[in-house]
Amino acid sequence: MDAAGTMSLRQGRKGRATLVANGLGALAMMLALAGIAPAVRAETVVLRNGQRLRVTGYESAGGVMRLTVPGGYVQVRAEEVEKIEPEDYFPVAATTAASEKPYEDLIRAAAQKHGVDADLIYGIIAAESNFDRKAVSRKGAQGLMQLMPATAKELDVRDVFDPAENIDAGTSYLKSLLSRYQNDLRLTLAAYNAGPERVEQYRGVPPFAETREYLNRVIRHYNARKQRRN
Repeated sequence: MDAAGTMSLRQGRKGRATLVANGLGALAMMLALAGIAPAVRAETVVLRNGQRLRVTGYESAGGVMRLTVPGGYVQVRAEEVEKIEPEDYFPVAATTAASEKPYEDLIRAAAQKHGVDADLIYGIIAAESNFDRKAVSRKGAQGLMQLMPATAKELDVRDVFDPAENIDAGTSYLKSLLSRYQNDLRLTLAAYNAGPERVEQYRGVPPFAETREYLNRVIRHYNARKQRRN
C-alpha cells in the first residue's frame, strides 16, 4: 500500500473518468468531497467527458497532467482536459463589516412574498456573491443572487444589479426549484448551482466537487445565521 495515497483517473466502460485512490488518499478524498477539508483558493479542471475537478494546483509533463486535490493528486491525460476555470471569489465589501445588513428588509420581503426561508436566501447570497451587489462571475452570473442573463430575462428583471429586483427574482427562482424537487434542499441547491439539467442527468446531486462544496457553503451560512438569530 502506498502511504502517500496516490490517485489516478481511469476511463470506465461508459467513458466516465473515475478516481482510483490508495491508502490515506482515499479517506482524504472522501473528506474533501464531504466538505470537511479546509477551504482554499482553487481552480476547476473541466474534462472532455463533462466531469469537473476542483484543484489547488497542477503541472504538465509528457502528455500527463498532475492535478493537486485535497489529500493527494490526480493524474489525467492532458488531451482529456478541456479547460481550466478560475474560482469565482467576491471579497466582503470594505465599506461595512456586516455587509448583509443593508439587505435584511429586502430578504425578509422576498421570503414572505414567495414563502421561502429568509435564512436560506441569506445563505445563498453569502455563498454566491458575498453580498456584493455588483458581482459578475466568469460565466456571466450577476448580482447578489448571481442570476444568469437568461434566467433574469425569463423573470422580467429590468436591472439585475438592483438589490430589490435581484433578490426578489432570485427568490422566485429558488421557490420554483424547491417546488420542483419537493423541498429537497440538496437537490434544490445543486440545481441552483449546476442547473436542473445536470441534476436530471445524474439523477441527484452531480458528482462535481464544485457543486458539493457549494452545497456545504450555503448550508454552513444557513446554519450560522440560524444560530445567530436564536
